[in-house]
Amino acid sequence: MYIATDVAQFDLSGAPTVVTIGNFDGVHRGHQFVLQKTVAQASARNAASVVLTFEPHPALVHRPESAPPMLTGLRDRLELIAAEGIDAALVIDYTLEFAQLSPREFIKTYIVDALGAKAVVIGRDVRFGKENRGDLETLQVLGLEFGFDVVIVSDFGAPDGGERWSSSVVRQLVFSGEMGAVSALLGRPHRMRGEVVHGDARGREMGFPTANMSQESDGMIPADGVYAGLLSVVGGARAFQNMPAAISIGTNPTFDGQQRRVESFVIDRKGLDLYGEEVIVEFVQRIRPTLTFSSMAELITQMNGDVERARLLLR
Repeated sequence: MYIATDVAQFDLSGAPTVVTIGNFDGVHRGHQFVLQKTVAQASARNAASVVLTFEPHPALVHRPESAPPMLTGLRDRLELIAAEGIDAALVIDYTLEFAQLSPREFIKTYIVDALGAKAVVIGRDVRFGKENRGDLETLQVLGLEFGFDVVIVSDFGAPDGGERWSSSVVRQLVFSGEMGAVSALLGRPHRMRGEVVHGDARGREMGFPTANMSQESDGMIPADGVYAGLLSVVGGARAFQNMPAAISIGTNPTFDGQQRRVESFVIDRKGLDLYGEEVIVEFVQRIRPTLTFSSMAELITQMNGDVERARLLLR
């Protein structure tokens, strides 16, 4: 997928485009439906499929004190978008200055002049431009003015009539550690990406050396507890992909810890040195909540049980 982070750099050699607009945080199954619709529309029109997205998320700019945690970092978001067959992405640097563009200015500058859109694929609840004044009706009027079609995607949700798929719903489930439900909405396990850094080495002392993720890692941290999951080394050999792991999230209350950490014990792998490596950790199922133990021996017994349960779940 071709990616541009500056509108002046975006160049598809004059090819017409079909565009969809959004933040796509988490790239859940609802987003996937929109992306697939965009690819289909582009194919039918002999055009390139393009995503116009924003970084950072507008909420982080307008209300940083109350903005929700992001499910995915930009790199993962773009990789997941590319996996749906999208040809190109334009990532807009979202600033307060950019947010002052009127709906018409935004559409003309980006959708028409920069991308040469022949169609825009969008949901009924679309909002855009200064103070979110632009809506679906605005877009349809501008489509008539500038000569592009507006393709409406209906609300999407579970086929059994369940709750509408949305990033907000996924965040609520991640926050509560309901990883099975999260996987159902995403179509895959929730993931984090970051560098492995040095920790307190307590796990190694107890026979459970862990890969500790940096505090700057991308992706929303699930509820505290122990999880069965997978760890992959980014760019690593095949043997270092999807390695079964028992993942601990929390402050290590047994040792009076203060900082929340994400620590992964890779199951049945000896002598693994991951310091400095970029890894992706995927959360398959929560095994238990965080507990406080009266002794290290009691903790080690529990950890042995956690690892065995993770091994069975991931088998």
